[in-house]
Amino acid sequence: MFEICLYGLVPGTDVQKHGFCLPVKLACTIFAFRNNNHFRVMTLTKIAQQIFRHRRQRIALYATDTADIQRRVLNNLVAKAKETEYGRVHHFDSIHTYDDFARLVPLATYEDLKGDIDCMRRGERDVLWPGQVVHYAKSSGTTNDKSKFIPVSREGLKDIHYRGGTDVVVLYLAEHPESRLFDGKSLILGGSHTPNYNTPNSIVGDLSAILIENINPLMRPFWAIRKSTALLADFEVKRDQIARELIARKHVTSLSGVPSWMLSVLIRALEISGKETIDRLLPDLEVFFHGGISFVPYRPQYERIIRKPGMTYMETYNASEGFFGIQDCRSDTSMLLMVDYGVFYEFCPTEYISADGRVEDMSRVVPIEGTELNRNYAMIITTNCGLWRYVIGDTVKFTSVRPYKFIITGRIKSFINAFGEELIVDNADKGLQAACEATGAEVADYTAAPIYMNDDGQCRHQWLIEFAKEPADVRMFAAILDRRLQQLNSDYEAKRYKNITLQPLEIVVARRSLFNDWLKGRGKLGGQHKIPRLSNSRTIIDKLLEMNAGKG
Repeated sequence: MFEICLYGLVPGTDVQKHGFCLPVKLACTIFAFRNNNHFRVMTLTKIAQQIFRHRRQRIALYATDTADIQRRVLNNLVAKAKETEYGRVHHFDSIHTYDDFARLVPLATYEDLKGDIDCMRRGERDVLWPGQVVHYAKSSGTTNDKSKFIPVSREGLKDIHYRGGTDVVVLYLAEHPESRLFDGKSLILGGSHTPNYNTPNSIVGDLSAILIENINPLMRPFWAIRKSTALLADFEVKRDQIARELIARKHVTSLSGVPSWMLSVLIRALEISGKETIDRLLPDLEVFFHGGISFVPYRPQYERIIRKPGMTYMETYNASEGFFGIQDCRSDTSMLLMVDYGVFYEFCPTEYISADGRVEDMSRVVPIEGTELNRNYAMIITTNCGLWRYVIGDTVKFTSVRPYKFIITGRIKSFINAFGEELIVDNADKGLQAACEATGAEVADYTAAPIYMNDDGQCRHQWLIEFAKEPADVRMFAAILDRRLQQLNSDYEAKRYKNITLQPLEIVVARRSLFNDWLKGRGKLGGQHKIPRLSNSRTIIDKLLEMNAGKG
């Protein structure tokens, strides 16, 4: 009997544990081996399911051993970074417990680490993490900068991002034993990268581009598009090229990417091919692995263009800073917190986070076992990419503790709290979902901000919404949205009481492609870039309104 592995085919699998690699030419063929004098025929997907049993067993330990697993992760991170500049300054050699760690290492925002990261980008070694880090994921900027540059170490690639990609497949196959995932190709939608300063062999760009650039070449036979196409910088050119290559390939079983950008590609593929639905174009398609933004507003549009029974949509939480969560059950929208990667987690209730992302009461920061169900937390991470007690900016709420499962509720700075209403992105997405279901509408993109009190004391929330399918009555849509937000958020409900503080929300219908045009003007079309959903500031919405009126 043969023992084989998918190392290189599915990144992150430990080749030392599983023997030699399956030749790529066997990828789409059947495999037979002798068992009790009989030949048993298995597809590559079935082989993968057998190989992944050990990993499934380790993930099952999340339900009982999370705190111990996380302590081992923390000890390993501290031990490896003792001799870095950061480790020496913060006395890593004196850290023996979590309390030592919390006492000696300060919480950090990007601004706190920016100087060190810039030194690393210029080639300095042993700054935040041992050795030289040559890859930097470019993500949305801060108040002071257009972009952030998140270090991605070799260990981070292997033990966070690629391990996460492997576990997505592990968990998907565990729930879908009938899958033919590896018997076809995958469309992985990514961004682009550029050289980093003048540092040799160093790049900066979208995380997805860094992953595509570094992935084992043995994976390439499984790609539905060429690597050169995947890394094109101009999204409009890339979208057309991907669509054409997709039409030529056809034998595609999975999609991976950000819902908004993937939808744009799929619609273009339908336009070029003349097909009515994606399942007619890609009959073997079975799953879309998505992340980056909420899928809730996009689900109706996907269900309209993909009508295949049993089509699966599986959410992942793979940010520039790390791979944190995977939806492990199709009937449960929450995600499993991945606790044995190169990431140590801490959490702080959002009520103790200031508007600029700073923790106001350090005593409220707790490790995973100190969290409570159904409470909104800001997530703080320590990783093997050199992010130490980094306040990532995302907020989560736990729905289970054995194992720890969560939903993403928004961003620390992506909310509206102009009048004490505490409206978060999770409320907004669910409110829009209710309004769409009631009116048959479909939302392509949106943003919202407050209109502050005028001379008559009138104030309200203003929503700028680009509809993929506009409701017959926008006022009815607005009323349903407003009513659902009151049901979801007691603070919002209190402020809306008898219109005393907040008047009914206003919806402005955005012209087609408004949000894409805004992103394009900022050089952020495609990749992992996304629209800021909620803001106390009117800076973004006012610019968009100008463009919508043809003035910008």
